[in-house]
Amino acid sequence: MSNPKVFPEIDTMRRLDTDGVTIEAIDQRRVESLLAAERRTLEMIASGAGLNEILEDLCSTIDGQSPDIISAVLLMDPDGKRLWPAAGQRVPSGWWECIAPVTIGPCVGSCGTAAFLRKQVITSDIESDPLWSGASAADYREVALSHGLRASWSQPLLSKNQEVLGTFAIYRREPRSPGSSDLALIEAAANIAVIAIEGERAQTALKKAFDEIKQSEARLRKIIDTIPTLAWCGLPDGSKEFFNQRWHDYTGLSPEEASGWGWKVAIHPGDLEKLADRWFASVDSGKPGEVEARVRRFDGRYRWFLFRAEPMRDEQGNIVNWYGTNTDIEDRKQAEEKLRQDETELRQITDAIAQTIMVLEPNGTAIYANQSMLDFTGLSMEAVMAADFRTRFFHPEDVERLREERQQALSRGVPFENEQRARRQDGQYRWFLIHYKPMRNEQGQIIRWYATGTDIEDRKRAEERLRSENLALREEIDRASMIEEIVGSSDSLHTVLRQVAKVAPMDSTVLILGETGTGKELIARAIHKRSNRAARVFIRVNCAAIPPSLLASELFGHEKGAFTGATQRRLGRFESANGGTIFLDEIGDLPGETQIALLRVLQEREFERVGSSQPISVDVRVVAATNRDLKAAAAAGTFREDLFYRLNVFPIQLPPLRERVDDIPLLVEYLIDRYAKKAGKKIKAITKRTLELFQAYEWPGNIRELQNVVERAVILSDGETFSVDETWLKGESTQESSRLRQPRNGLVRDTEQERVLIEAALVESGGRISGPAGAATKLGVPRQTLESKIRSLGIDKHRFRQG
Repeated sequence: MSNPKVFPEIDTMRRLDTDGVTIEAIDQRRVESLLAAERRTLEMIASGAGLNEILEDLCSTIDGQSPDIISAVLLMDPDGKRLWPAAGQRVPSGWWECIAPVTIGPCVGSCGTAAFLRKQVITSDIESDPLWSGASAADYREVALSHGLRASWSQPLLSKNQEVLGTFAIYRREPRSPGSSDLALIEAAANIAVIAIEGERAQTALKKAFDEIKQSEARLRKIIDTIPTLAWCGLPDGSKEFFNQRWHDYTGLSPEEASGWGWKVAIHPGDLEKLADRWFASVDSGKPGEVEARVRRFDGRYRWFLFRAEPMRDEQGNIVNWYGTNTDIEDRKQAEEKLRQDETELRQITDAIAQTIMVLEPNGTAIYANQSMLDFTGLSMEAVMAADFRTRFFHPEDVERLREERQQALSRGVPFENEQRARRQDGQYRWFLIHYKPMRNEQGQIIRWYATGTDIEDRKRAEERLRSENLALREEIDRASMIEEIVGSSDSLHTVLRQVAKVAPMDSTVLILGETGTGKELIARAIHKRSNRAARVFIRVNCAAIPPSLLASELFGHEKGAFTGATQRRLGRFESANGGTIFLDEIGDLPGETQIALLRVLQEREFERVGSSQPISVDVRVVAATNRDLKAAAAAGTFREDLFYRLNVFPIQLPPLRERVDDIPLLVEYLIDRYAKKAGKKIKAITKRTLELFQAYEWPGNIRELQNVVERAVILSDGETFSVDETWLKGESTQESSRLRQPRNGLVRDTEQERVLIEAALVESGGRISGPAGAATKLGVPRQTLESKIRSLGIDKHRFRQG
């Protein structure tokens, strides 16, 4: 059967683009399915299958493109006025019963109208389309809607002579207009249906010719000449007896030129040997055969044809003739060649990419590697596709570590990535970041995995160096940090250390309370180093040192453009501390709006960057510290009560240095040794008077003040005996501050009496703290001590200022 352009719409389908990205790979399955349908149609025609069987097979193929497609074929009645249902497994039976037969006309649904107008008719919504408003069409509309049919796209089936053979239709259960690929699918399917119908006619004519061959050879030849395809008859030895008129018209050869073996001049020289071998093999075996070869047209152009031959035997089983057909498959061959060219071009593109790229089967088996991959491994393509490739290429530890994880990721069918070491051709392993991305067909099934590898060896080495540097830094901090402030043997210090030992292994929130300089940060670090998070980061944030307007950004980060000056996204301290510990010093100075965000972190373990609504989960242990009385602040409304209770899960009260008088000699000895080594001096003794002064002094700055005094004295010391200038500590004895603290006998302070005394002094001084007329002088206590008391009692000193 001659059909120079079987379905050009396939080429259209293969050129469709979406947002500039070729979807050829996505439509490849559809193209291959239609090509297979065409081939199957030709085979079924040749094997004598009935037209209804062939059309049902075509509808099944089209239905297989999508679960919501309902395809159907209607054939024209011999009277040329009615259409009869012929195929469509998914079409509701009630719909068939209603419309059979369809009388063609200008407003008779989509099929009746398409056959009448001889052109494609698209009904996007049956319920509203005027083509379904005719007398009979209105009934059709009600029945169609009752069976869930909402859209109908019909294509007339036209012969080469523009004779209406029937219609091909696709129904949808939702209102819908076809896209470019849908239209191409309809036209391609319609062309295949035309092939089947005309093939059926050809087969019918051929069969009729075979039945009448004994009656009249002349009649047989005439019948063969009417067959709408290239047909021929051969003798038992393989030589050709005659060709039909269509064959002569196509090749331009006369019957005399083509008889015997003269027909070979019409075969392409490159295909003649193959065709002759296959033909003689069929002649020798007496079995049907087929082969593809190029045939020269009368204008000298070659086109691909599918040659099929069947033997005809007499009653004794002897071959009396060979009958065959040549079917034009040029379009199919061009499509196949285009596929090969595209695949070659794609491989050339991937070979030009510097990254290593591999194509995998859905189960992860390698089927292709680009040139960069082959150059890196030094392996051949066959070696890459071998079953043991992964064990030969990747580091054994990584193969074992990622085996189960990789298989689970492949089975989930979503993009994933991992890091593993790959063996270079020189035997050295380098770290790679490998991204896996699936490719799916129209049914959503994974047909390929694409794996791209990026060399991250330099990044890994930098990370390792950073880890080493961090480890060294931690060790240095462990050696050189303020660990000396824990020196002591007093009961109050031992109580604190026992609390640290108990709470450190837990993830509970800790609130460290104590005056300035008592070592709150040191206790926080001790908790971190003895916790399960010791190997992770410890981040300190001084809430009082950061402007309130920037504190939220500092803690939780911000997005680009969140506020003026936010030129890029920035990670906050909580995000940086993920997996470790964050130490919030001076938590009592936290602004109210930031208190709310911190409460959410403590309750839900998540926060949002400034300028973003996307929640970020975080795993951070919170250790807070303050020298204020948060309970009093909560009662006064300056600190959120719910946040206080969230922070106060495990409070640790640090004693001031004045309550650790027995520890002062040990601390002084340790500090003298430290600073003397730093200054290059040797100090072997401490005067008794100096120790007495140290033990009598109030130490409002606590251990930090003691450090400063010792360091200053060491710098000024000229001999081997340590001493201090008594004027440094003059007027700061314990007795001088007795008005604001109880004796060290373990009794509880009278906070109300302290509040009354402090507020009275503030009234007298007009709200001034320092200076000769300040409240600290009137009370006879250091300014720092009074400031600490005012904060701990929650006194607003500003309300006492005089205008």
